[in-house]
Amino acid sequence: MDTHVTIVDSEQDAIDALLLVTFRVIILDLSLESGGAFTVSDFAHYRQPDARVIFVSNTAFFSDGSIFKHCGNARAFLPAATKPDDLAAMVEHYATY
Repeated sequence: MDTHVTIVDSEQDAIDALLLVTFRVIILDLSLESGGAFTVSDFAHYRQPDARVIFVSNTAFFSDGSIFKHCGNARAFLPAATKPDDLAAMVEHYATY
């Protein structure tokens, strides 16, 4: 499988990317400015319903699993400090559909 990575650092850049590129997996940091992660997740769910979202966060706010109630495309919730190899394994797992 060919692997291409797109990195953005704002809500608007993420939405622009979703308009231009088809994604299998999206890694979305919940610390994106002022709730932007939910906006991006919702837009991805509408625009690319097959894209799977792995949320990362440096807080324990959604550690109770409630992120899965709020975001229909959420597949995982991981600490932001997750080792890159572990995160890559999760992406590989969810990218195969």
